[in-house]
Amino acid sequence: MAGWTFGRRALLGATGAGILAAPAIISGRAFAQTAPQASTDKSMTTQFPPETHSFKLGDFKVFVLKDGARPSGKPNETFGTNQSADAVGALLAENFLPKDQFVNSFAPVMIDTGSDVVLFDTGLGQGGRAQGTGRLLEGIKAVGYKPEDVTVVVITHMHGDHIGGLMEDGKPAFANARYIAGQAEYDFWTNPARAGTPAEGGQKGVLANVKPLAEKTKFVGDNASVTSGITGMAAFGHSPGHMIYNVESAGKRLILTADTANHYVLSLQKPEWEVRFDMDKAAAAATRKKVFDMLATDKVAFLGYHMPFPAVGFVEKKDTGYRFVPKSYQFDI
Repeated sequence: MAGWTFGRRALLGATGAGILAAPAIISGRAFAQTAPQASTDKSMTTQFPPETHSFKLGDFKVFVLKDGARPSGKPNETFGTNQSADAVGALLAENFLPKDQFVNSFAPVMIDTGSDVVLFDTGLGQGGRAQGTGRLLEGIKAVGYKPEDVTVVVITHMHGDHIGGLMEDGKPAFANARYIAGQAEYDFWTNPARAGTPAEGGQKGVLANVKPLAEKTKFVGDNASVTSGITGMAAFGHSPGHMIYNVESAGKRLILTADTANHYVLSLQKPEWEVRFDMDKAAAAATRKKVFDMLATDKVAFLGYHMPFPAVGFVEKKDTGYRFVPKSYQFDI
């Protein structure tokens, strides 16, 4: 694959068993973004239209579907946990952001390749709706698709904000889909050794949302093919089997980096800073540097699950880290 410089090896080996867990309808296929109507689904408490964004990647149609956002205080308790609160606040202020607050958003991605409709991650699902998240299904409908149109669901890793939308009212939310997930990830979370450890809460989510779909799931490792033009790569650290995905069509390329970096300033400008939800912090930092070094060197676009919506951009090297450059019209011409 041209420009795919990592080769066919995992970035890092599987992490050890001592890792601690992170916390746990319009028919047809219109591509142009339209103004959706407010939801009438009583299970979805928010009444404003879901945010969506669409663009073309070669012959593929890409839809970014905002599952919601969650404001939080004390950024230093999540990002730069090995730094002082003053250091974290100072970096935020330098980037025109509040020192004492941040917003975490969630951005599943749907790609129509022409032969498959591939969904990457599923948001928080029903469990998040009381707090205004869990809006993925609304987003899918807003861009002119139905949940039944999804033919492949890819789970980048099995933290709750990525698997919460797999099931709806106890049934698969995507009735016609097959599933792809990391073998190392699944093995970690379903291992009985997780019971009684800090990983137990995350394990319960996997057992409830992922395990019922195991017979329809292909468990993969490094360099796995999802469908023509979409290939997975092991990028461990944030979780034991965290995967990222290379998407290519008609000479255009995009990397879905999932949770490799979770804040566009704190995780990119300071990739070595520890992050609360990175399960193996040293491995996660090493993975960040490898992935974003490649993206900066090759000038490849990426889409990060927690980047500022619509979550797509580029990075350039800055000091010992990277500067995030949001996309503008690169995919429109």
